[in-house]
Amino acid sequence: MMKKLQHESVVAFSIVIMYFTGGEKMSIQERISMLREQMKSHGIDIYIVPTADFHQSEYVGEYFKARKFITGFSGSAGTAVITLEEARLWVDGRYFIQAAEQLQGTGIQMMKMGRPNVPTLDKYLEEALQNGQTLGFDGRVVSMGNGQKYAKIVEEKQGKIVYDMDLIGEIWEDRPSLSKEPVFALEEKYTGESTESKLSRIREVMKENGATVHILTTLDDICWTLNIRGNDIEFFPLVLSYAIITMDKMHLYIDETKLSDEIRVNMEADGVILHKYNAIYEDVKQIGEEEVLLIDPMCLNYAIYSNISADVKKVEKRNPEVLFKAMKNPSEVENMRQAQIKDSVAHVKFMKWLKENVGKITITEMSASDKLDEFRAEMGNFIRPSFEPISSYGEHAALCHYTSSPETDVELKEGNIFLTDTGAGFYEGSTDITRAYALGEIPENMKEDFTVVAMCNLELSNAKFMEGCTGVNLDILARKPLWERNKDYNHGTGHGIGYLLNIHEDPANFQLRYREGNTAVLQEGMILTVEPGIYIEGSHGVRLENEVLVCKGEKNEYGQFMYLETITYVPFDLDAIKPEMLTEEYRRYLNTYHKTVYEKVSPYLNEEEKEWLKKYTREI
Repeated sequence: MMKKLQHESVVAFSIVIMYFTGGEKMSIQERISMLREQMKSHGIDIYIVPTADFHQSEYVGEYFKARKFITGFSGSAGTAVITLEEARLWVDGRYFIQAAEQLQGTGIQMMKMGRPNVPTLDKYLEEALQNGQTLGFDGRVVSMGNGQKYAKIVEEKQGKIVYDMDLIGEIWEDRPSLSKEPVFALEEKYTGESTESKLSRIREVMKENGATVHILTTLDDICWTLNIRGNDIEFFPLVLSYAIITMDKMHLYIDETKLSDEIRVNMEADGVILHKYNAIYEDVKQIGEEEVLLIDPMCLNYAIYSNISADVKKVEKRNPEVLFKAMKNPSEVENMRQAQIKDSVAHVKFMKWLKENVGKITITEMSASDKLDEFRAEMGNFIRPSFEPISSYGEHAALCHYTSSPETDVELKEGNIFLTDTGAGFYEGSTDITRAYALGEIPENMKEDFTVVAMCNLELSNAKFMEGCTGVNLDILARKPLWERNKDYNHGTGHGIGYLLNIHEDPANFQLRYREGNTAVLQEGMILTVEPGIYIEGSHGVRLENEVLVCKGEKNEYGQFMYLETITYVPFDLDAIKPEMLTEEYRRYLNTYHKTVYEKVSPYLNEEEKEWLKKYTREI
């Protein structure tokens, strides 16, 4: 699942990207000019604007979209650096096309991360910051780890850091307010474990590390621990909050107006003490030297870290909640299986509707997406989409982060491919499914691309591997059919799935390259996506995504074997498959998968739908 891309017809307006601020239209250039005036008045030479909230969330609420405000770039990741003379934006390969379009005419230079001769942000700061100069940023939206790197660069230049100024807030006059959406509790029949049990496990890890206090700022970790969810970030059912866990209490920093009386009572029973949301910044200053803090340097923000006395001993390790919530318990696994069946049934009904109606009635990217959600709602316990939908036709599908909008919405017609990458949030869990459908008869080259991507998916999904392997070890399996044809895709192959939390959940993933701190051993109970793709600019795109459960296989004299169980049950469109390209092994993989699809989905269909599904799960 990938996010957010606007098409060329929208971004043509980016030369003068306008918003309403204080009743007047203001261009990006004017905003940068105003920011520079603020920088000058505070003696700041370089100012960093990341894509983050106070909690290092992957996706952020409207209040926190400072980088979008100052650059006009609307992608979900990127870091802007503004000096008194120039402005640059670092983006990864997912956003090269989008950023090039949206930055046009703004005077902001795009920095393509990972490309030859493109300096990293840190390297750029080392060169741009002169001796004695001042580097500034809002320390609440910069991680402790990044803040420490910036501090080292500044120290080497004998300069100064200013981390307590939100200069974007100084010029953003109509900034959206922080969310006040209510919190809801997730029952234990869904979570499979009580808050009391989770806190006990967390405290055991604290003891193992000699820690007496554990500071949490990551929203999904806090929500998982307390078995609560909310609506403070669009699509992601999270709650803006901080937490400090001691050996007998959990201090929760939150807007208390969001909590019902029942939730308050339950929290009190679990030893949870409520505080005002921003009070944590002062409270951490009071932590005594006798305490030992367990903190995650990639999650804790730099402002909180800087407010803790340097005399307090700190143990820097990954939050224990990260691995706990990634390894789903039996109740969560069973619930997520049910969520997948629900979403698979909805997808099958949608696929049938789409193929039978395209060219007969007007169907657009956005109306197709809405129709799929209608089918989901019919399944019961549907809360909302689990991320912003990607619903893309033809050349739009070649833009792997495209999101349709009223300005770019096009009609689906026969002769090309429609790609839908969407997810559902059911009480039983979150889903993330991508399918590409042939609309009518499509050209042979599109069928060839579709077939190769299907091979990529099947190759990894049927992997058997030894315990101790990571997603880096296995990623090559998904890319092998493409690499053999000198092709590739410019994104990861898969990511962990949260249970009504982040749709991208650390630490499990399938990725090509090792990244420190973001590569974990695949363990029983983890649920990940497998989503290879191919994108032909100006023509079409194909991505096929299933969710897989990591399972233990046979254990023998060679060790513990592991395998992946596919828990998504939606056909790979046989109208787009070229059977002659498939080896006997791939045919067996596909036929076995389609047999399972029919077995899992058909009980929820009427007779007409069953007959239709038989056609699209037939053996080839």
